[in-house]
Amino acid sequence: MNILITGGFGYIGGRLAKAISTNTKHRVILGSRKPKKIPSQLPGVSSVLTQWDSPESLISIMHGIDVVIHASGMNAQDCENDPDMAFQVNGVATSNLVMAAIKQKVDRFIYLSTIHVYGSPLTGRITEDSPTKASHPYATSHQAGEDAVLTESKKGNIKGIVVRLSNAFGPPVYNDVNCWTLLVNDLCKQAVNQQQLVLNSSGKQKRDFVSLANVCSAIIHLTECDLDGVDSHLFNIGGNWAPSILEMSKKFAQRYAKLTGVLLEIKKNKDDKSLTSDSLDYSTEKLLSTGFALSKDSPVNQELDDLICFCLENKDS
Repeated sequence: MNILITGGFGYIGGRLAKAISTNTKHRVILGSRKPKKIPSQLPGVSSVLTQWDSPESLISIMHGIDVVIHASGMNAQDCENDPDMAFQVNGVATSNLVMAAIKQKVDRFIYLSTIHVYGSPLTGRITEDSPTKASHPYATSHQAGEDAVLTESKKGNIKGIVVRLSNAFGPPVYNDVNCWTLLVNDLCKQAVNQQQLVLNSSGKQKRDFVSLANVCSAIIHLTECDLDGVDSHLFNIGGNWAPSILEMSKKFAQRYAKLTGVLLEIKKNKDDKSLTSDSLDYSTEKLLSTGFALSKDSPVNQELDDLICFCLENKDS
């Protein structure tokens, strides 16, 4: 099977490329806006230039592709800075890519969306049937991308799949990837480069965290599993684990101390007494019903350890 990963040199795209090329016999092609050298840890992987402003080019790169995993898009900060561009990149470009895939008779199109389409703050039980309350440009632009994929899927033109990812963590494949504003990754950089752990909040908020290893396993599963009889190809991907930010920070500190012998104090820049630790249950039952099995505690510890080792090896970079 030939799998095209857009954003293949990015955070999740890179880890997906490594997981697929290492653990399956599928051929992986990375889509990139600029020519890039394939790193040595991705043997057998190739790349193609993705020209988002050229429909003909998008159709061309779909030739011979069986599955598209669309992991390219703008991050939350860039979306906030330029909402119009966010809609063009996360919404319109996704629609153009879906149409190109349909013209080349691609079998499956998997779009990586976000938990944030459910709104903020996230509390209580959240399933795929929960109402969306997107307001931030990052969330609204991703919802536009979702609509493009699911509309064509409902028409029967392609097996369009949307996954709403919760808070993924773990090391990237490439050191220059912009993933260090994510909570756990930011803690790791702080620990290694500044020998500190500072939270910009009270730490009371609950978040669902999922290791990148589980994210990759879930997406690989969705490239291959039988979806006949599934009413909507929309799936939550989370870790079935929703500690508070402070609890996650403490777990990170424990793993850091185990590896380095240094136990860092966790400091909070502010303590908002109005915030409460409301429960969060980000349901992945629909995904599990397709035969996927979510790995539990061990991958969390391993992902944290791998992240710490990565940051130590690339200190101050």
